[in-house]
Amino acid sequence: MLQQDVRSNTALLSTLLADDFIEIGASGKAWHKADVLSGLPVQAFRVRTISDFQVRPLAPDVALVTYTCHSDTASLRSSVWRRLDGHWQMTFHQGTPAA
Repeated sequence: MLQQDVRSNTALLSTLLADDFIEIGASGKAWHKADVLSGLPVQAFRVRTISDFQVRPLAPDVALVTYTCHSDTASLRSSVWRRLDGHWQMTFHQGTPAA
C-alpha cells in the first residue's frame, strides 16, 4: 500500500481494506474505508520506504504488522490484518510521528 500503483487503484484498495476498516491518523482524526477509497487515489504521491518490518500473529487469522515508515519524516506504523475467505485485509491502521 506504499506503492503509487496500489494507492491509485480504488478497486485494489477496496479488496485490501476490510469493510470495517478504520485508521487513526497522527492528527487524531479517524478515517474509514470510504474515506480512504475517495481520498488516497487523488492524494499527491510521496515515495516512502520502510524499516523494522515485523509481523506478530495474534490469532490464526489475525496479525499485527509494525514498521517504521520513512518519507519527509519518520513515523511508527501499526496495522491489524485479518484473513477472510482466504484473503488478507487490513482492518485497522495507525501512524504516529517517531520521536
